[in-house]
Amino acid sequence: MDNNLYGYSIEQLNKLMKEENLPSFRAKQLYNWLQKNQALGWEEMKNIPHTMVQKLKDAGYGCSLPKILSQSTSEDGMTVKCLLELEDGEQIETVLMRYRRSSSRNRNTVCVSSQAGCAMGCPFCATGNAGFKRDLSVAEIVGQIALMNRIIRETEPDEQVTNVVYMGMGEPLQNYDQVIQSIRLINHEQGLNIGMRRITVSTCGLVPRILDLAAEGMQVTLAVSLHAATDEKRAKLVPVNRKYPLEQLLAACQKYYEATKRKITFEYTLIEGENDSEQDALDLKRLLKDVHCNINVIPLNVVSHADFKRSRFAHRFVKRLNDLHLEATIREEMGLGIDAACGQLKGNGGV
Repeated sequence: MDNNLYGYSIEQLNKLMKEENLPSFRAKQLYNWLQKNQALGWEEMKNIPHTMVQKLKDAGYGCSLPKILSQSTSEDGMTVKCLLELEDGEQIETVLMRYRRSSSRNRNTVCVSSQAGCAMGCPFCATGNAGFKRDLSVAEIVGQIALMNRIIRETEPDEQVTNVVYMGMGEPLQNYDQVIQSIRLINHEQGLNIGMRRITVSTCGLVPRILDLAAEGMQVTLAVSLHAATDEKRAKLVPVNRKYPLEQLLAACQKYYEATKRKITFEYTLIEGENDSEQDALDLKRLLKDVHCNINVIPLNVVSHADFKRSRFAHRFVKRLNDLHLEATIREEMGLGIDAACGQLKGNGGV
């Protein structure tokens, strides 16, 4: 297990205190400093004695957060993208999106990365083009949320992260164990207490892991990167479709719905001339007519390495889906001007 205590549950901290012959009540103190107060390091933990800190350090334990290398803010101030450096020098990007509503509570959503790079190779995605480096640890995933909480509190001391979407760099279900542990950690009532229904896990369609997630008994939203309604087209846009074709994917999604009673969100990046035609709409109707789902249409966010073009027909396409009695909307765009939108994260200093 990673020795960064940011990845430790209260149960694991209790066990650690016992192993190191430290008072059991110190576990709760540590947990509060890390999971509630997002301490940057030992020096901020005012009620933790130096002797205890030194003993944990000598045993190889730390409590570090990723380092913010650069920070970009959108013109409207509602989106913040951070380029982060991990302890081994790998870089990732994390995005904070602030939603302010007059008729409901404020929402502060963090889009977290689960891997440095990505191995899925979707040709229109900047992350996939960068290639796969490694999985992130629980502490590195939770640490992104901790940093965003600190940024929020700089201007809004009473606000905190309310929603988390595993839609940043990487394929979350390929780093399954760490992602699941991080979800349970941020959901814990003694910590951040982010509700399961306010957490979304995205996947390009790793069927066995979708089935594993269904068996976890968690009420998280499953978002599937669909992007096409036929195997021929989807294999071009989402290479993993060659291993897990649509029939298998839809069957796994049905299992997930049956286990959780949570609608599936299908993400559909709209690319001109690729998947934005009348026939594509009809194919979606055929594919999803019996599925409990909604469709999140995302006009392509252009990246430098790909020749694909952003569709001009998003509103027409969504209206056609609605006319076909499919629940479809255009995703609200945030962070496009700072390369923080869907498919644009690179983690290589390109902020």
